[in-house]
Formats: sequence, C-alpha cells, structure tokens
Amino acid sequence: MAQRQRESIYFISDIHFGLQEEGEERLKLEKLELLFALIREDGRALYMLGDILDYWMEFRHVIPKGFTRLLCLLGDLAASGVDIVYVAGNHDFYLGEFFERELGLKATLYGLNSFEYAGRTFLFAHGDGLGEGDVGYKVFARLVRNRFNLGLFTAFHADLGVALMKKLSYLSRHHKPVDIPRESNRLLNFAESIAAEREFDYFVCGHNHAEGVHQLRNGACSYVNLGTWIDGRYPYGVFSHDEFLLKEL
Repeated sequence: MAQRQRESIYFISDIHFGLQEEGEERLKLEKLELLFALIREDGRALYMLGDILDYWMEFRHVIPKGFTRLLCLLGDLAASGVDIVYVAGNHDFYLGEFFERELGLKATLYGLNSFEYAGRTFLFAHGDGLGEGDVGYKVFARLVRNRFNLGLFTAFHADLGVALMKKLSYLSRHHKPVDIPRESNRLLNFAESIAAEREFDYFVCGHNHAEGVHQLRNGACSYVNLGTWIDGRYPYGVFSHDEFLLKEL
C-alpha cells in the first residue's frame, strides 16, 4: 500500500497544561490526542507556539511531574515522522535540550522565527515581548532567561524551583498593561510593521488569546492568532492545499 502523502502544517498555542482543574486538564489531553491522530494522517510538521505548558523550567537532572502523558504523546508523534517545533512562550521559562534529545522534537526556539513551505513564507512566534510597550515584561524575560540566572535557578532543589515557577507563571498571567486596548492590538500592529519592511505570507502567533485571521493593510499578508484552550474551546491552525484555516476540535 502506498504511504499517505504528508502535506499539511499544523499550529497550536496557549493550551496551558497544568493550569486548570483535573477534569478540564483531562479533556484537553483527550482533545490533543484527537489532534495528534489527525496530524499523523497528513501532517508534515507541528509548530507549538508557546504556553503549551502553564509552567516549565528544564532542570539539570529532574523532570517536573504532572505532564507525563503529554510528554509521551509528543514523543510518539515525533517518532511517527512529524517534525515538531516548540517555541517558548512567557510561561515556558526555559526550554533546554530535553525536548529534542529525549522526545525527538526537531527544535526548541525563542522569539520571532520563519520558514518557507509550498512557496509561502511563514513568520511565527509566541508573541511575548514583540512590538512596542510592556517594558516591564521584557526586562523580566531577560532576567529569567539570562544564562547566569538560569544556572542559579536550575541548581535549586526541584521542589523549590517548581514552586517558584508556579509563582512566576501566576504573576505573568495576572500582569495587566495599563493600556488594555493597545495591548490587545499590539501583535496585530507588530505584524503590520513587519509587513512594511519584509515580504511574507503569514504571521502566526498566540499569547493574547485573541483568536482570528486578519488580512494586513498591504493586502498580501495575513495575521493569524491561534487563540487558547482554556475557555472550553480547542482551536488549531492548519495550512493545507495552499490555504491557512483556523479549525476547532
């Protein structure tokens, strides 16, 4: 039997595993299993654009408990031949070598990145720290991800480190910029500014949970926000047959 051609590129973000009550967490895992089954059918790659976990810090010798089923699902999907790229979000404090060396992910990345596929250029990021404003968070992120500070943090007793992670995650979630309307449009405005400087087809992100697809002013580019899984909906993005769609499980 001929092998099925894998042509689709999938995107998810802001699932926040570890945030909600047990029943909601279990349902998110069940939905993720359904999505991974779809990806195995025709997926070339999966781009996870940050905050898949509500808190994560890679330690030197231990793995934080509570995410075993998720990690097994990721390892199985990678082993099936799907390229998985994980972009750190503001709740993914540090992604080291574990996801690549132990689970087989293709890459773990930070910030704004790009790739080309089927004649299209994709810019992708979680969205934290991009654009103007929110200086406090940008300073915080630099401090947390500074190599010296990471060395100190990962030398902590793991229980103390996880407790601190959860506290930092809580503070990140409840950080509210003064200008709420400006913050809600910050990533869309950032995409517009990039479109004025370089050519691309899609700017794909998460972070502010504002799901939607918007054509940019130049008429040639699209802004895609993948939304979140914490409000009882389970959206994902897929590029297939020369079309980018937001779908829901």
